[in-house]
Amino acid sequence: MNKPIFLFPTTFIIIIATYLFVFGEIKTLEIIKGEYLSIFALILITSIFFIFKFKLKDYEIIEFIPINNSSLKSLIIFFLIFEVIDFYSEDGFIGMIKLWFLYWVMGLIALILMQTLNYYKNYKLLQRIEK
Repeated sequence: MNKPIFLFPTTFIIIIATYLFVFGEIKTLEIIKGEYLSIFALILITSIFFIFKFKLKDYEIIEFIPINNSSLKSLIIFFLIFEVIDFYSEDGFIGMIKLWFLYWVMGLIALILMQTLNYYKNYKLLQRIEK
């Protein structure tokens, strides 16, 4: 269950549930709408990813970008450091959890961007081979 395909939807549900509990529906929608540029970037990168994935569907994909096997312990420590910084810089708990959705979107952008770059490198390699 430590795969991103399960981790991101699960964390999204947890973040939205926390927002609805703490802020209510209207404030939750405002927070999500406030990140419209990040969401637009996520949609754009995801569409580019699917274009490359469609073009390379009949080919074997080479992993140019090594898979990062960071331990869960180091990820939790990294997250906690950011939470402490956010707690003090955003004036407390409410300001701190407002940033969770932004972190979620940025994490998803990073994950999809790494996969898109990998598919792009495979696409360029395939173009060189076919010439």
